[in-house]
Amino acid sequence: MNQLALRRSALSILVCLALSACSLAPKYERPAAPVPDAYPDSGAVDNSGPRSAAAVAPGAATSSDLGWNDFFTDARLKALIRLALEHNRDMRVAVGRVQEARAQYGIVDSDRYPAIGAGVNGQITRNPENMRIGGPESDSVSRSYQAGIGMTAFELDFFGRIKNLSEAAYQQYLASAQARRTVHINLVAQVAEAYFRLRTAEQLEVLIRNTVESRQNTLALVQARYDTGIASALDLNQAKSQLDTVRADLAAIKRSQAQAKNALRLLVGAEPPADLPEGAEFGRDQVLAAIPVGLPSELLERRPDIMGAENALRAANANIGAARAAFFPQISITGLLGFASPQLGGLFGSGQRFWQFSPSLQVPIFAGGVSGNLDLAKARSHIAVAQYEKTIQTAFREVADALAGEATYAGQLDALRSLQNSASQTLKLAQLRYETGIDSFLQVQNAEVDLYTAQRGLLQTGMDSLLNRVELYKALGGGWLQDTASNALPQEGRGTAPGQSGADAARVQPG
Repeated sequence: MNQLALRRSALSILVCLALSACSLAPKYERPAAPVPDAYPDSGAVDNSGPRSAAAVAPGAATSSDLGWNDFFTDARLKALIRLALEHNRDMRVAVGRVQEARAQYGIVDSDRYPAIGAGVNGQITRNPENMRIGGPESDSVSRSYQAGIGMTAFELDFFGRIKNLSEAAYQQYLASAQARRTVHINLVAQVAEAYFRLRTAEQLEVLIRNTVESRQNTLALVQARYDTGIASALDLNQAKSQLDTVRADLAAIKRSQAQAKNALRLLVGAEPPADLPEGAEFGRDQVLAAIPVGLPSELLERRPDIMGAENALRAANANIGAARAAFFPQISITGLLGFASPQLGGLFGSGQRFWQFSPSLQVPIFAGGVSGNLDLAKARSHIAVAQYEKTIQTAFREVADALAGEATYAGQLDALRSLQNSASQTLKLAQLRYETGIDSFLQVQNAEVDLYTAQRGLLQTGMDSLLNRVELYKALGGGWLQDTASNALPQEGRGTAPGQSGADAARVQPG
């Protein structure tokens, strides 16, 4: 009995040693960010006005902490975003990917622990006379029965092979969780973009209809002057051409509206209900005027695609450790503890105790694949480093581009408004000079074209300005949270996705 207890203790010690295995993975060090310490045009955003994030959501120290419910001010757009997060199919696929990666991690991690099962088996064998152990006179049929608990081929992970494979699977799970956050952020931005394009198309339709009415009035005037012999046929044809041009634009803008509605319907994932809130007056107040920009270094902890790329880099680092461990012996044990008897009735008797212990050792001698796997793991690690650095550079460029827009759109819009006013006054003067016979209709035609172009340019640039601010919000990691959070970073735990509680990780659903 003491010997059995000693064996059990030895087995427990071996298991503990296996679970606390060393790791041959290289020490992980985050690569230096290959971008400057500050953004160009970072002073273009003044976060101190009445419509800034500092005024609306004081708790948002960074844009990623600013909830989209505070960033967007249009109630109709907010309702559409909620519907999209619930019904969008890309979002559902991303959620499924997280669950898939989590299950895969659980499968790999389970190899770190012994698989123990209970069972009963029996064997009845009839041997010919010349194969009977006791000779021809012994029984022709032999019986044996066993019952107990057993452990099958448990690898003692002294060199951390399984531990590193588990770590690689865990980091891949975290990367999938970050990919899901990226899909979430992109979806919020895409819904806003489609909505703003639809609202702009509606504004353009109003403009074009008003222009059609104005051109019809001009054509009627020219027609009356032509009928009395004052205007020429050239003036009449020019007026008709102007009207036909805006009629064609009206058909094109209706097509753009239909396409914008289709894009929005696809993003939402369902037919928008009829009882959506009324949309706010379309203009610059659709989003906050300013949001906190911060430093490029903050992107490393705020942008999910960067964090996911780092998770992939950590996984590649762990795979190097697993590949190195393959050069060392693999030790595994199989054991059985229970009862054995030649008769089923006496199987559990006091003298029928039975145990079996089968260790095995495998040492690679000539295995070119082992060194090849290590070379492969190192190559993939180099690729992961380059991908991580490229992700940072891409993020920096996206923020810098959006900041360049913030620095220039305000001046461009002011100039376009002034141009629109000047073009409107020019048209009035041209019409007056034409009606009094001072100038030809060509001056009126040019003035109408200039005004129409300026009006369309102002609407288009206004939309681009809104989309640029949404792009800045997204590029800084905003759009993941619905409501503004405090400036504290979320705590991550083993087995939970970044920024999630354990309950959320158990049932990963769109926020």
